[in-house]
Amino acid sequence: MKFAIFGDIHANLEAFEVVLADMEEQGVTHQVCLGDIVGYNANPSECLEIVRRFDCPVVRGNHDHYVGFDMDLTGFQPHAALAVDWTRQRLSEDQREYLRDLPYSKRVEDFTIVHSTLDSPENWGYTFDKFDAEANFNYQRTAVCFFGHTHVPLAFELGDNKIRHGLYSKIRVQSGRKYFINVGSVGQPRDGDPKCAYVIYDFHNKLIELRRLDYDIDAAAKKILAAGLPEKLAERLKVGR
Repeated sequence: MKFAIFGDIHANLEAFEVVLADMEEQGVTHQVCLGDIVGYNANPSECLEIVRRFDCPVVRGNHDHYVGFDMDLTGFQPHAALAVDWTRQRLSEDQREYLRDLPYSKRVEDFTIVHSTLDSPENWGYTFDKFDAEANFNYQRTAVCFFGHTHVPLAFELGDNKIRHGLYSKIRVQSGRKYFINVGSVGQPRDGDPKCAYVIYDFHNKLIELRRLDYDIDAAAKKILAAGLPEKLAERLKVGR
């Protein structure tokens, strides 16, 4: 089995379609979504319906949460709040109910998925360093857990009572160790590389591979501007920040 592990699509249809084509080329057999299907970009309904058609394991992201519920956005980052409000108006009640019903975390075969962290997934905490990861490992019951939220692909490995972390391209899962793997973002990378990102997990060979792909950034940016969403959301796609 080959799992495509993807998240933080953020309504970027151009990026998502490139990822979908690559999944097929790479012989992916199963899909898994780490949340934040919506937010920031201009095609929330289309991206959401693709994920729903997969009928695959999906967990709730913070943008999914705020779009699904009629919550006050005071204190929310201004551009994100505008995108949430815009998205709410463009999804059906059935689509918003789907987002509301998503779980915070889920076990899939022998691995776990979560959008943010396992220790308190509903608080939308960020994991950038080994101190953040340490709290997560205390709650991780499987050897591998995939997560998103930061839009930065990083790997954290716990072994010999030490946590190692850093960038990665391929990881061979070793017995007796735990891995907390950020798969990056399909629709809004923030690691300085504008290419969309997702992971393929070769289940039988225990191999994790990060995929980075070019997509039509200009087309996605133009859609953002045409929708009346903040210009900054279009500009950041070009620099991957």
